[in-house]
Amino acid sequence: MSKLYRPSHRELQARYDTARLADRIEETLFREQFTAEDQAFIERLDMFFLATADGEGRPSCSFKGGDPGFVRVSGAAELVFPCYDGNGMFLSMGNATENPNVGLLFIDFESPKRLRVNGTAQLAPAESVSPPYLEAQFIVRVDVRQIFPNCPRYVPKLQRVAPSMFVPRAGAVTPVPGWKRMDWAKDVLPERDPARDPDRS
Repeated sequence: MSKLYRPSHRELQARYDTARLADRIEETLFREQFTAEDQAFIERLDMFFLATADGEGRPSCSFKGGDPGFVRVSGAAELVFPCYDGNGMFLSMGNATENPNVGLLFIDFESPKRLRVNGTAQLAPAESVSPPYLEAQFIVRVDVRQIFPNCPRYVPKLQRVAPSMFVPRAGAVTPVPGWKRMDWAKDVLPERDPARDPDRS
């Protein structure tokens, strides 16, 4: 009994004669708990892609970024990451409250490598982790059910130029993104948004 493949997967595997290969991948690479290598890989990255779907199954994919270590492997089959200030739409996070099934794709573009993590997400107060994430609105805790690497052959090799200046950091004032001062946005910002302060850069 496969923990990874559904009948739709099996149908395509049969059609293209990949069932033996798929089974070998599940036997040798699929896991339900993080290895030390998985943890080191995840915690050295400064970004990942998050897939969610709403209660009707309509998908959404978003980019999540922070300084290395912003995603923490917090248990054998658990990780956490912060929800920082964004555009206030909460598309991914709202989806996760309707449908907790999520997929996370971690990619190293400098020395191409990929890792897929699937599980169920739960939103929790920012102060529920230690150490706390600076300026996090809340955190997302993911109970992991599937972990497996993907072939990186189609991942382009890129070079990091600079980290995002908007990631909250100790001892620094987080700058205000320019769009929050545009006419279409500035009068509808949350009451405590730093962009409302004309002296804030």
